[in-house]
Amino acid sequence: MNLDVYSSWSYAEAQATEDPVIERARERGRELGVESVSPATANLLTVLAATSKARNVVEIGSGVGVSGTSLLRGLGAHTALTTIDIDVDHLAAAREAFHESGFDSSRFRAIAGRAEAVLPRLTDAAYDMVFIDADKAHMSEYATQAIRLVKVGGMILMHDAFDHHRVAKPAIRQPSTVATRNAIRLLRSDERFTTTLIPSGLGLLVAARTM
Repeated sequence: MNLDVYSSWSYAEAQATEDPVIERARERGRELGVESVSPATANLLTVLAATSKARNVVEIGSGVGVSGTSLLRGLGAHTALTTIDIDVDHLAAAREAFHESGFDSSRFRAIAGRAEAVLPRLTDAAYDMVFIDADKAHMSEYATQAIRLVKVGGMILMHDAFDHHRVAKPAIRQPSTVATRNAIRLLRSDERFTTTLIPSGLGLLVAARTM
């Protein structure tokens, strides 16, 4: 990243603002060793949710509720968020963030379990948005399930699409990097989707289902 590009990226990241609810969630994340989406990416999730008119959303990887809260803040009052995480402490932290933001329990469903076991039980083409922020080892499987779950007009969002800025370096063949590249390739090669990579935070892949 050259100096001008880095300066612009840093400027954009610095414009993001967060309230005490998100700040407390991030503090819980530090205590649990959870890396949440960047402030700029959190703001972007809210904007994308607000413009999507989504009614049913799936989040793969709850973290500590930063991304889920950001999505809920942009979604309509009648939207339901299903968030999935294998770690019950992460789910408890996410619930706390949701409640602190004023969201009633009817607005979200928190499922404890392995995403690769939970996702196949969800209904085909029943969701307007799928947000992926989970372990890289199963990233291609999550992307495959997301393709099945999202309806026409919906979108798939994948956080850390740069795998900590390693994806763009062909010589790097770490398992997480290869898995991320494979998931991106899977979505970009599917003719039903239009995709783009946004250099916010650690990278956000946006794939809109057009057919």
